[in-house]
Amino acid sequence: MNQLIEINSSEDILSKYQNSPIALLLEYHNLKRPFTDYTKAELLVGMCMDHRKHLHIPENFSYIIRTGGANLRYSEFKVSYAISVGGIQHIALIGHNNCGMVNLVSKKGQFIDGLVNNGGWSKERAEEHFNNFAPMFEIGNAAEFVALEAKRLRKKYPNIIVAPLFYNVDNNKMYMIEE
Repeated sequence: MNQLIEINSSEDILSKYQNSPIALLLEYHNLKRPFTDYTKAELLVGMCMDHRKHLHIPENFSYIIRTGGANLRYSEFKVSYAISVGGIQHIALIGHNNCGMVNLVSKKGQFIDGLVNNGGWSKERAEEHFNNFAPMFEIGNAAEFVALEAKRLRKKYPNIIVAPLFYNVDNNKMYMIEE
């Protein structure tokens, strides 16, 4: 079972992430650490595309890939680019509460109606689109998904440090996920 760790001081950050860009991310966002100037990204952040999340970080500190549920399965070339060309050695995956990618089936009608009314699609095409792609993007429990995605990325990129994090949209704080 994964456990959320509240970050109220630098000492709350797990020791394996101390003195790393992951610790800096948590300190900038939660602890309002004064910004440092960066000319090169130190970190890759994979986070949900949800509009309710905004990171408090300095300019140029991080590459950011925003995708539903922080699911990087279909963004691996971008991850590889950040590692190979950008020299990134740390990845922070950030899931959040009340994520729209959780229980996608419950949103099927709204999804189809939205594509018909807003996108100009036929109902049949919208339904086929949902049926083809929803299973790929359904994440189940957001914190569990991010922890599993971190494990998957660690296997794919064994020299990269990957930290699963959780963003609470109600208080705009980030938490560490103890695996």
